[in-house]
Amino acid sequence: MSTSPMQVSEARRFQQLRGHLSYLKLNDAAEAFNRVLDQARTERMSLTAALERLLEIEVEATEARKLAARERFACLPEPWTLADFDFAAQPGVDEKLIRDLATLRFLDDASNVLFVGPPGVGKTMLSVALGRAAVDAGHRVYFTTAAELSAKCHKAALEGRRKTCMRFFAGPKLLITDELGYLPLPEDGASALFQVINQRYLKSSTILTTNVGIADWAGAFGDATAAAMLDRLLHRAAVAGIDGPSYRLRGHQNQADAMRKGVNARVS
Repeated sequence: MSTSPMQVSEARRFQQLRGHLSYLKLNDAAEAFNRVLDQARTERMSLTAALERLLEIEVEATEARKLAARERFACLPEPWTLADFDFAAQPGVDEKLIRDLATLRFLDDASNVLFVGPPGVGKTMLSVALGRAAVDAGHRVYFTTAAELSAKCHKAALEGRRKTCMRFFAGPKLLITDELGYLPLPEDGASALFQVINQRYLKSSTILTTNVGIADWAGAFGDATAAAMLDRLLHRAAVAGIDGPSYRLRGHQNQADAMRKGVNARVS
């Protein structure tokens, strides 16, 4: 059975199109090319509609890869979102303020956010939720604890990589520094934290969680360092003081109650 020149030409054109897509590294579009072509024939799609669908597949795949890369870089400890936070269970949280922060407008003018309160009240969960929102919106985010930041800066200084380390912490659009004050910082640790805050000042945003009240920073971090950090942090900042019941302990209590109910149900 012979093949017409027109069929040969069509087959060659098909292979060339796939080759062009692969050459341009539009690999997802190349993989979907057969499927979109069949769909175009079945649904009698116009040339522009078929082309739009093919490129949409490539764009969606590219965005998914970029999102995955931002998620890996962010190092968020949990997949929390704002929808996971029970505001009714934590009356100490200013819900209106948190909802406003969730719009991420504070990133536009490089403002900071300070969550201040005792352990367990939801500071980390809220900071992670805001970080997650920023990642989803296309921003580079990095999460660390104050102790980890201090240790990384100390190690970098010993290895002659201080400038590189500072550039790393200056890079993200949003830097989340968790648990300031939970562990004592060495003198060079508090200094390193100040340097990070200073180089980000008026350029990018920092979220900081701490169990140390602002009035007590001088005693915790030294008068000069505390004053310098607060000067830069509070120049453009939203301060969310949380003074309520332990959100974390409430979750543990609910889990324990559920387990007891399950055991009692099996026994009865």
